[in-house]
Amino acid sequence: MTLLLTVARLLMRLAMLLAILLAVTTPVTAQTSHPAPIAPEHRITKTPTNPATDPNAGLQIPGVGGGSVPWPIIVTLTALTLIPSILMCMTPFARLLIVFHFLRQALGLQTTPSNQTLIGLSLIMTFFLMQPVADQIYKDSFVPMQAGQITAIDAIGRAEDPMRHFMAHYVREKDVALFVELAKEPHPATMNDVSMRVLLPAYILSELKAGFQIGTVLFLPFLIVDIVVASITTSVGMMQLPPVVISTPLKLLLFLMVDGWHLLIGSLMRSFN
Repeated sequence: MTLLLTVARLLMRLAMLLAILLAVTTPVTAQTSHPAPIAPEHRITKTPTNPATDPNAGLQIPGVGGGSVPWPIIVTLTALTLIPSILMCMTPFARLLIVFHFLRQALGLQTTPSNQTLIGLSLIMTFFLMQPVADQIYKDSFVPMQAGQITAIDAIGRAEDPMRHFMAHYVREKDVALFVELAKEPHPATMNDVSMRVLLPAYILSELKAGFQIGTVLFLPFLIVDIVVASITTSVGMMQLPPVVISTPLKLLLFLMVDGWHLLIGSLMRSFN
Protein backbone atom coordinates (compact mmCIF):
# COMPACT_ATOMS: atom_id res chain seq x y z
CA MET A 1 0.00 0.00 0.00
CA THR A 2 2.89 2.36 0.76
CA LEU A 3 4.34 1.70 -2.69
CA LEU A 4 0.99 2.44 -4.36
CA LEU A 5 0.72 5.74 -2.47
CA THR A 6 4.24 6.62 -3.55
CA VAL A 7 3.31 5.96 -7.19
CA ALA A 8 0.25 8.19 -6.89
CA ARG A 9 2.30 11.01 -5.37
CA LEU A 10 4.96 10.78 -8.11
CA LEU A 11 2.35 10.87 -10.87
CA MET A 12 0.56 13.81 -9.26
CA ARG A 13 3.85 15.71 -9.13
CA LEU A 14 4.32 14.89 -12.82
CA ALA A 15 0.85 16.28 -13.54
CA MET A 16 1.67 19.52 -11.70
CA LEU A 17 4.95 19.85 -13.61
CA LEU A 18 3.22 19.35 -16.97
CA ALA A 19 0.58 21.92 -15.98
CA ILE A 20 3.30 24.49 -15.26
CA LEU A 21 4.97 23.71 -18.60
CA LEU A 22 1.68 24.10 -20.45
CA ALA A 23 1.03 27.43 -18.73
CA VAL A 24 4.52 28.70 -19.57
CA THR A 25 4.45 27.60 -23.20
CA THR A 26 0.99 28.99 -23.97
CA PRO A 27 1.36 30.91 -27.24
CA VAL A 28 1.27 34.67 -26.87
CA THR A 29 0.44 36.98 -29.73
CA ALA A 30 3.65 38.49 -31.05
CA GLN A 31 3.89 42.27 -31.29
CA THR A 32 5.99 44.20 -33.80
CA SER A 33 8.69 46.59 -32.57
CA HIS A 34 7.28 49.51 -34.65
CA PRO A 35 3.49 49.32 -34.72
CA ALA A 36 1.79 51.03 -37.61
CA PRO A 37 0.05 54.29 -36.62
CA ILE A 38 -3.70 54.33 -36.65
CA ALA A 39 -5.42 57.08 -38.50
CA PRO A 40 -7.37 59.32 -36.14
CA GLU A 41 -10.52 59.13 -38.25
CA HIS A 42 -10.71 55.33 -37.90
CA ARG A 43 -11.69 54.16 -34.46
CA ILE A 44 -11.55 50.43 -33.74
CA THR A 45 -14.36 49.19 -31.62
CA LYS A 46 -14.17 45.81 -29.94
CA THR A 47 -17.31 43.78 -30.12
CA PRO A 48 -17.89 41.84 -26.91
CA THR A 49 -17.85 38.11 -27.43
CA ASN A 50 -20.31 35.72 -25.88
CA PRO A 51 -18.48 32.79 -24.21
CA ALA A 52 -21.47 30.57 -24.85
CA THR A 53 -21.26 31.07 -28.63
CA ASP A 54 -17.57 31.81 -29.18
CA PRO A 55 -15.69 28.49 -29.65
CA ASN A 56 -12.34 30.19 -29.02
CA ALA A 57 -13.32 31.53 -25.63
CA GLY A 58 -11.83 29.83 -22.61
CA LEU A 59 -13.23 29.13 -19.19
CA GLN A 60 -13.88 32.40 -17.35
CA ILE A 61 -12.75 32.19 -13.72
CA PRO A 62 -13.85 35.03 -11.42
CA GLY A 63 -11.13 36.78 -9.47
CA VAL A 64 -8.27 35.96 -11.88
CA GLY A 65 -7.94 39.39 -13.45
CA GLY A 66 -10.55 38.79 -16.11
CA GLY A 67 -8.45 36.11 -17.82
CA SER A 68 -9.60 32.76 -19.09
CA VAL A 69 -8.19 29.24 -19.01
CA PRO A 70 -8.08 27.45 -22.40
CA TRP A 71 -10.18 24.30 -22.58
CA PRO A 72 -7.29 22.08 -23.80
CA ILE A 73 -5.36 22.82 -20.60
CA ILE A 74 -8.40 21.92 -18.48
CA VAL A 75 -8.94 18.65 -20.36
CA THR A 76 -5.22 17.80 -20.15
CA LEU A 77 -5.05 18.42 -16.40
CA THR A 78 -8.19 16.36 -15.85
CA ALA A 79 -6.72 13.47 -17.83
CA LEU A 80 -3.43 13.68 -15.93
CA THR A 81 -5.21 13.34 -12.58
CA LEU A 82 -6.73 10.05 -13.79
CA ILE A 83 -3.37 8.52 -14.78
CA PRO A 84 -2.67 6.90 -11.35
CA SER A 85 -6.10 5.25 -11.29
CA ILE A 86 -5.81 4.07 -14.89
CA LEU A 87 -2.31 2.74 -14.29
CA MET A 88 -3.31 0.77 -11.19
CA CYS A 89 -6.76 -0.45 -12.23
CA MET A 90 -6.43 -1.28 -15.93
CA THR A 91 -2.88 -2.67 -16.22
CA PRO A 92 -0.79 -5.41 -14.52
CA PHE A 93 1.06 -2.75 -12.51
CA ALA A 94 -0.60 -3.64 -9.19
CA ARG A 95 0.20 -7.35 -9.49
CA LEU A 96 3.84 -6.72 -10.37
CA LEU A 97 4.36 -4.23 -7.57
CA ILE A 98 2.81 -6.53 -4.96
CA VAL A 99 5.03 -9.43 -6.04
CA PHE A 100 8.19 -7.31 -5.86
CA HIS A 101 7.16 -6.07 -2.43
CA PHE A 102 6.68 -9.65 -1.22
CA LEU A 103 10.11 -10.56 -2.58
CA ARG A 104 11.81 -7.75 -0.68
CA GLN A 105 10.08 -8.75 2.55
CA ALA A 106 10.93 -12.43 2.03
CA LEU A 107 14.61 -11.62 1.60
CA GLY A 108 14.55 -9.68 4.85
CA LEU A 109 15.61 -6.41 3.17
CA GLN A 110 13.80 -3.27 4.29
CA THR A 111 15.00 -0.66 1.80
CA THR A 112 16.87 -2.63 -0.88
CA PRO A 113 15.71 -2.44 -3.62
CA SER A 114 14.26 0.99 -2.89
CA ASN A 115 10.64 1.93 -3.55
CA GLN A 116 11.68 3.99 -6.58
CA THR A 117 13.54 1.00 -8.03
CA LEU A 118 10.57 -1.33 -7.58
CA ILE A 119 8.17 1.23 -9.01
CA GLY A 120 10.43 1.81 -12.03
CA LEU A 121 10.78 -1.92 -12.63
CA SER A 122 7.02 -2.38 -12.38
CA LEU A 123 6.44 0.49 -14.83
CA ILE A 124 8.88 -0.93 -17.37
CA MET A 125 7.32 -4.39 -17.13
CA THR A 126 3.85 -2.83 -17.45
CA PHE A 127 4.86 -0.92 -20.59
CA PHE A 128 6.35 -4.13 -22.02
CA LEU A 129 3.12 -6.06 -21.43
CA MET A 130 0.76 -3.30 -22.58
CA GLN A 131 2.68 -2.37 -25.75
CA PRO A 132 0.57 -4.62 -28.08
CA VAL A 133 -2.63 -3.20 -26.58
CA ALA A 134 -1.32 0.36 -26.97
CA ASP A 135 -0.42 -0.30 -30.62
CA GLN A 136 -3.92 -1.56 -31.34
CA ILE A 137 -5.49 1.46 -29.62
CA TYR A 138 -3.24 3.78 -31.61
CA LYS A 139 -4.17 2.19 -34.95
CA ASP A 140 -7.89 1.78 -34.29
CA SER A 141 -8.72 5.03 -32.50
CA PHE A 142 -5.96 7.65 -32.53
CA VAL A 143 -5.00 7.46 -36.22
CA PRO A 144 -8.62 7.74 -37.54
CA MET A 145 -9.35 10.57 -35.09
CA GLN A 146 -6.21 12.45 -36.18
CA ALA A 147 -7.26 12.02 -39.80
CA GLY A 148 -10.70 13.46 -39.02
CA GLN A 149 -12.55 10.24 -39.85
CA ILE A 150 -14.09 9.81 -36.39
CA THR A 151 -14.84 12.06 -33.43
CA ALA A 152 -13.16 11.97 -30.03
CA ILE A 153 -16.14 10.16 -28.50
CA ASP A 154 -15.93 7.46 -31.17
CA ALA A 155 -12.19 7.17 -30.56
CA ILE A 156 -12.79 6.55 -26.86
CA GLY A 157 -15.29 3.84 -27.74
CA ARG A 158 -12.81 2.15 -30.06
CA ALA A 159 -10.04 2.38 -27.46
CA GLU A 160 -12.28 0.65 -24.94
CA ASP A 161 -12.44 -2.62 -26.91
CA PRO A 162 -8.71 -3.59 -26.68
CA MET A 163 -8.64 -2.76 -22.97
CA ARG A 164 -11.82 -4.77 -22.43
CA HIS A 165 -10.34 -7.84 -24.15
CA PHE A 166 -7.13 -7.54 -22.12
CA MET A 167 -8.89 -7.27 -18.77
CA ALA A 168 -11.48 -9.92 -19.62
CA HIS A 169 -8.67 -12.40 -20.31
CA TYR A 170 -7.32 -12.18 -16.74
CA VAL A 171 -10.44 -11.44 -14.69
CA ARG A 172 -12.05 -14.22 -12.68
CA GLU A 173 -15.67 -15.13 -13.31
CA LYS A 174 -16.24 -15.23 -9.56
CA ASP A 175 -15.23 -11.58 -9.21
CA VAL A 176 -17.37 -10.56 -12.20
CA ALA A 177 -20.38 -12.36 -10.70
CA LEU A 178 -19.82 -10.54 -7.40
CA PHE A 179 -19.91 -7.07 -8.92
CA VAL A 180 -22.76 -7.96 -11.27
CA GLU A 181 -24.75 -8.88 -8.19
CA LEU A 182 -23.71 -5.72 -6.33
CA ALA A 183 -24.56 -3.53 -9.34
CA LYS A 184 -27.90 -5.33 -9.76
CA GLU A 185 -27.29 -5.75 -13.48
CA PRO A 186 -28.65 -8.62 -15.59
CA HIS A 187 -26.35 -11.61 -15.85
CA PRO A 188 -24.24 -11.18 -19.02
CA ALA A 189 -24.25 -13.92 -21.62
CA THR A 190 -20.59 -13.39 -22.56
CA MET A 191 -17.67 -11.38 -21.25
CA ASN A 192 -18.22 -8.81 -24.01
CA ASP A 193 -21.60 -7.97 -22.46
CA VAL A 194 -20.03 -6.99 -19.12
CA SER A 195 -20.09 -3.24 -18.53
CA MET A 196 -16.94 -1.34 -17.65
CA ARG A 197 -18.54 -0.44 -14.32
CA VAL A 198 -18.38 -4.14 -13.40
CA LEU A 199 -15.24 -5.13 -15.28
CA LEU A 200 -12.90 -2.54 -13.73
CA PRO A 201 -13.38 -3.46 -10.03
CA ALA A 202 -13.51 -7.17 -10.88
CA TYR A 203 -10.19 -6.90 -12.74
CA ILE A 204 -8.34 -5.08 -9.96
CA LEU A 205 -9.71 -7.58 -7.41
CA SER A 206 -8.46 -10.46 -9.55
CA GLU A 207 -5.06 -8.80 -9.91
CA LEU A 208 -4.77 -8.35 -6.14
CA LYS A 209 -5.57 -12.02 -5.56
CA ALA A 210 -3.07 -13.12 -8.21
CA GLY A 211 -0.37 -10.88 -6.74
CA PHE A 212 -0.90 -12.24 -3.23
CA GLN A 213 -0.91 -15.83 -4.50
CA ILE A 214 2.40 -15.39 -6.32
CA GLY A 215 3.89 -13.51 -3.36
CA THR A 216 2.87 -16.23 -0.90
CA VAL A 217 4.43 -18.98 -3.00
CA LEU A 218 7.56 -16.84 -3.36
CA PHE A 219 7.71 -16.33 0.41
CA LEU A 220 7.67 -20.03 1.39
CA PRO A 221 11.27 -21.06 0.46
CA PHE A 222 12.73 -18.13 2.36
CA LEU A 223 10.46 -18.86 5.33
CA ILE A 224 11.88 -22.39 5.46
CA VAL A 225 15.41 -20.95 5.58
CA ASP A 226 14.40 -18.71 8.48
CA ILE A 227 12.89 -21.65 10.39
CA VAL A 228 15.95 -23.86 9.86
CA VAL A 229 18.40 -21.15 10.91
CA ALA A 230 16.33 -20.29 13.99
CA SER A 231 16.17 -23.96 15.01
CA ILE A 232 19.93 -24.45 14.61
CA THR A 233 20.89 -21.31 16.52
CA THR A 234 18.51 -22.23 19.34
CA SER A 235 19.75 -25.84 19.56
CA VAL A 236 23.43 -24.81 19.85
CA GLY A 237 22.62 -22.29 22.56
CA MET A 238 23.20 -19.09 20.58
CA MET A 239 20.37 -17.26 22.30
CA GLN A 240 21.91 -13.80 22.04
CA LEU A 241 22.47 -13.97 18.26
CA PRO A 242 19.41 -12.97 16.22
CA PRO A 243 18.64 -15.63 13.58
CA VAL A 244 18.11 -12.92 10.94
CA VAL A 245 21.83 -12.07 11.06
CA ILE A 246 22.61 -15.54 9.66
CA SER A 247 19.48 -16.21 7.60
CA THR A 248 19.62 -13.00 5.53
CA PRO A 249 23.02 -13.74 3.90
CA LEU A 250 21.93 -17.34 3.31
CA LYS A 251 18.70 -16.22 1.61
CA LEU A 252 20.59 -13.75 -0.58
CA LEU A 253 23.10 -16.45 -1.51
CA LEU A 254 20.30 -18.85 -2.38
CA PHE A 255 18.50 -16.19 -4.44
CA LEU A 256 21.65 -15.39 -6.41
CA MET A 257 22.63 -19.05 -6.95
CA VAL A 258 19.32 -19.85 -8.65
CA ASP A 259 19.37 -16.55 -10.63
CA GLY A 260 16.24 -15.39 -8.85
CA TRP A 261 15.57 -12.22 -10.82
CA HIS A 262 15.66 -14.09 -14.12
CA LEU A 263 13.30 -16.78 -12.85
CA LEU A 264 10.91 -14.31 -11.24
CA ILE A 265 10.63 -11.92 -14.19
CA GLY A 266 10.34 -14.82 -16.64
CA SER A 267 7.55 -16.44 -14.61
CA LEU A 268 5.66 -13.15 -14.25
CA MET A 269 5.86 -12.41 -17.96
CA ARG A 270 4.71 -15.92 -18.87
CA SER A 271 1.76 -15.61 -16.54
CA PHE A 272 0.34 -12.93 -18.88
CA ASN A 273 0.65 -14.93 -22.09
